[in-house]
Amino acid sequence: MTPRQPKVSVIIPAYNVGQYVRRAIESLQNQTLRDFEVLVVDDGSTDRTGEILDRMAERDYRITVFHNENGGAPAARNYALDRARGTYIDFMDADDWAEPHMLEDMVELAERSTLEMVISGFYIDTYYGDNGEYTSEIKSRPDAVYPTQQEFRAAAWQLFDQNLLYTPWNKLFLRERIEEIGLRFRLTFWDDFPFVLDYIRDVQRVGVIEQPYYHFIRQRAESETARWRPDMYEKREEEHGWMLDLYHHWGLDGDAACMEMIQRRYIERLIGCIENVCNPACELSTKEKLKQIDMMISSDRAQIAVAMAHPRSRMMKAMLVPVKAKNARLAYHEGKIISHVKRHNTKVFATLKANR
Repeated sequence: MTPRQPKVSVIIPAYNVGQYVRRAIESLQNQTLRDFEVLVVDDGSTDRTGEILDRMAERDYRITVFHNENGGAPAARNYALDRARGTYIDFMDADDWAEPHMLEDMVELAERSTLEMVISGFYIDTYYGDNGEYTSEIKSRPDAVYPTQQEFRAAAWQLFDQNLLYTPWNKLFLRERIEEIGLRFRLTFWDDFPFVLDYIRDVQRVGVIEQPYYHFIRQRAESETARWRPDMYEKREEEHGWMLDLYHHWGLDGDAACMEMIQRRYIERLIGCIENVCNPACELSTKEKLKQIDMMISSDRAQIAVAMAHPRSRMMKAMLVPVKAKNARLAYHEGKIISHVKRHNTKVFATLKANR
């Protein structure tokens, strides 16, 4: 007898998240929509993650746990995608959690308007200190349904501007479409963004829910977003190329609002690359750091971006001064200050980043 198709397949890669994964799973068990399956891939964890998941699966038939050798989050997500049966796909990170109405509200909108993707608002909860204190930032856009490809493309720059189009976990995807275009996660770090870009490239019908449901948690020092990355600049250059290609494909590379968003996005991430070089874990000498920073800020891309971008805050305008002046030493000192704040005062860093 063929198992009945669930409405949603929730996919979770899990690696050494024994301290958090129970909360993630329980937030799904508390969903008002009951018709779903959870596919959790224990990606070679060496802590209690696998044991916790097995115990939870024993008490809930909707949870299936796979124990694989460590292959990284994209491989784990792809493994689960190959086995998913739901009409829709939802992704979750094992150290995050979701509000109870998330799945029900997203499915309801998807089915009412025959959508290929639903995007919702989300929270960024940044924890600091030892007492569970945190700041919470909401990313969202007003409720909307884009019934045509053209309407979605014209509005997408505003969704990008609110960070709503980068990650897979604030979205509901139509599984049939994922399979039709043969979409899987690329086996690289920061694999989320190219997956979403590939999905939206020719998507037809999209809906937006302003209500935030998903809690993205920033607290683990070893998380992907907190580490020094020797190849971060190359990665950001690649991503910028993807964005330019997407808007060329959409025929919007002459649209002023779209191009300003893309260039502002690039220059903000370039500041992040400068901070990355100034991370104490960076193995380059001071001379090598200055040389790399000079190369980054003197490039044609950087100078085009700094000329076209319209920063939203005085702080961001000040940060761009060294780039405009092509002053590597000033940019280096700025990067050291940002790195120090990032490492020693999480609350201040999160507040400044939210208001950039």
